[in-house]
Amino acid sequence: MLIPTFIGVSIVAFAFIRLLPGDPILLLAGERGITDERYQALQALYGFDRPLYVQYYDYFVGILSGDFGVSTVTKRPVLQEFAALFPATLELSFCAIILATAIGVPAGAFAAVRRGTWYDQSIMGTALIGYSMPIFWWGLLLIILFAGVLQWTPVSGRISLLYFFPSVTGFMLIDAALSGQKGAFQSAVTHLILPTIVLGTIPLAVIARQTRSAMLEVLGEDYVRTARAKGLSATRVVGLHALRNALIPVVTTIGLQVGVLLAGAILTETIFSWPGIGKWMVDSVFKRDYSVVQGGLLLIAAIIMVVNLLVDVLYGFINPRIRHN
Repeated sequence: MLIPTFIGVSIVAFAFIRLLPGDPILLLAGERGITDERYQALQALYGFDRPLYVQYYDYFVGILSGDFGVSTVTKRPVLQEFAALFPATLELSFCAIILATAIGVPAGAFAAVRRGTWYDQSIMGTALIGYSMPIFWWGLLLIILFAGVLQWTPVSGRISLLYFFPSVTGFMLIDAALSGQKGAFQSAVTHLILPTIVLGTIPLAVIARQTRSAMLEVLGEDYVRTARAKGLSATRVVGLHALRNALIPVVTTIGLQVGVLLAGAILTETIFSWPGIGKWMVDSVFKRDYSVVQGGLLLIAAIIMVVNLLVDVLYGFINPRIRHN
């Protein structure tokens, strides 16, 4: 299904960009205006004067050869810009999903074990609130509290302007640690705290609710009752027998959260001025940079599809019976 899905996404991305109001050529000209002759020349240069099906064919053939186009604004290859900005988004998304999984899975499991108690109700109520909060509102609240009132964390960026070092990996935490500059790693961590919490809140709530639901279903199975009848400890019954078998839908949920993270990164990066692909895509939409928006959408979709494929493969390692079947 990856191939037809990829083709479908490319068609949707191509058509969606063409439906946006505004003319990219006139936007490039700015307030100075442009002559008819120059306008026609630029139309021909960027291929906007050709029929849409011809534009799409050239676009798709270029993608198959690794050419995602050139930005009409920066004149740089789209793939090159994406590769330069993606580590920032990947670092933020990775920290957010680690936070969501590390808290969501244990919280959901304990809520299932303590079903109906105040702990269960408190966890699920908190998860519902976290899932319902808009990202931009939640982000602004945290900025006001921790950056404005308490002044514990910075407001924006990836590291303080006091530090400067060459980018080795593109991941600020790693580059700051490798730089050897005193305080650089700590500065990178403090800049990452608020965006991680904001981006990880919704996945955390979803993972906690899914874990509780899966655990409740598994805890009622015969093999769990048999394990308890044998006198096994509650920790062994829950951790080894119940949680392991409940992880299949949870892993699926975690894989699906990759799309949520990349979508949420658009708002999160805009709020915190995080220089990743989310902010890059928003800026490109306003500038009517067709090549960047098309290429960015397709690359993000490809990443989500690959992650979901890896999740399917991971099922066999979690539950060997699936691999043998």
